[in-house]
Amino acid sequence: MDFFHIKNAIFIGFFLAFMIGPVFFKLIQTSILKGVRYAIAFDLGVIMGDISFILIAYFGSRPLLKEIKNDPKLFLVGGIILIIYGLLTVFNKKNKKEPNNEINLKISSTNEYLKLFIGGFLLNFINVGVLAFWLGLIVVIGPALDMNATSIFWYFTIIIISYFMTDIGKIILAKQLKHKLTPKVVFQIKKIMGIILIVFGIFMTLKGFIPKDDFNFDSYIKTPKN
Repeated sequence: MDFFHIKNAIFIGFFLAFMIGPVFFKLIQTSILKGVRYAIAFDLGVIMGDISFILIAYFGSRPLLKEIKNDPKLFLVGGIILIIYGLLTVFNKKNKKEPNNEINLKISSTNEYLKLFIGGFLLNFINVGVLAFWLGLIVVIGPALDMNATSIFWYFTIIIISYFMTDIGKIILAKQLKHKLTPKVVFQIKKIMGIILIVFGIFMTLKGFIPKDDFNFDSYIKTPKN
């Protein structure tokens, strides 16, 4: 895996950390009301949910990934999934509603870290859209990395690490974020994120119809300038 893929993985992880949704707001609320350590426990549960989805998506789509490697036109499958996910993000009517700042965080004094961890895992895991996102990403990334298991592992590991480190920053800046996340700002962020997903999905869909040699930006980047 070269620097080009590492850079993309870091970008995706950073991008995911700002996907507005129930997990985002609960993470902010947990940090404000319970403290940094409790928010980290919750976030680790969320990340475990993502890891579970990545494993399900990867092993569930291996036959499709092998087909894509032989027939790049099947890239459109992953691209279409990302486009649909982006469209749902942009046109979701709930985007205009004010974020729920009254999240119930009444937890017993015992095993709070474990309960927050499980709560984060379940809150993320019940969101089927997250699975669809990881599935679309794996369908796109797997063949791009020549189906090399080691490269795929490190690519998604970098995404998760980047995601977690960005979340740490969010947790520390939680109070500032809470006051800045007005309904208008939340709607704009969701719209921007959805548009980015749509563009990325279109890009990947087109990749399936363009000869690999003509679409290989990696070789262009690596070619030294005269």
